[in-house]
Amino acid sequence: RVSSVLNRDVKQFGKKHMFDASEETCWNSDQGTCQWVTLDFPRTVKVSQLHIQFQGGFSSRLCTLEGCRAGEEPVKICDLYPEDINAMQISFATFQVEETVLDKLKITFENSTDFFGRIVVYHLGVLGEK
Repeated sequence: RVSSVLNRDVKQFGKKHMFDASEETCWNSDQGTCQWVTLDFPRTVKVSQLHIQFQGGFSSRLCTLEGCRAGEEPVKICDLYPEDINAMQISFATFQVEETVLDKLKITFENSTDFFGRIVVYHLGVLGEK
């Protein structure tokens, strides 16, 4: 699930584009202050790394990770601080996170570099173990 999609155009800017391995497509949020992505895994996983590829100028200065096991309330895992390289470039950030066992992961983009609060993600990868 995602917080929003630009102009509600899921065909062109929907969440599926974060995982389609295409350099031509992306998830583009609508404007607003806190944008987020929630991932529900089909089975319990142990997360150790997060890869996010933002559009320059549409990234987040602060990302908060929360996670939980099925039936539990989410707890904060950590804060991440991506760098916004350039308004015309795509910035790719890899973050090591404390290994956490979970069924659900929420990434909140707290502080967009875009004046209107939009976030653009070309690729989102969660690495770890099953």
